[in-house]
Amino acid sequence: MKQSDFWDRMNETFGPTYARSVASDHSLGQLGGRTIDQALSEGENAKAVWMAVCRAWPERVPSRLVR
Repeated sequence: MKQSDFWDRMNETFGPTYARSVASDHSLGQLGGRTIDQALSEGENAKAVWMAVCRAWPERVPSRLVR
């Protein structure tokens, strides 16, 4: 997954403003306690980060985007 695809999914799921807040403010256990921004900047695969988002917010992510 390209990072641009990742951000498209984040924006669709949370809205553009809240997506940025989620990415910078929430530490995820599945990312080793890192934020989304930290994980991506440290070279974590965008698909792996997206799947962590899907697991952290299952009620929020549209089912068609969980892949």
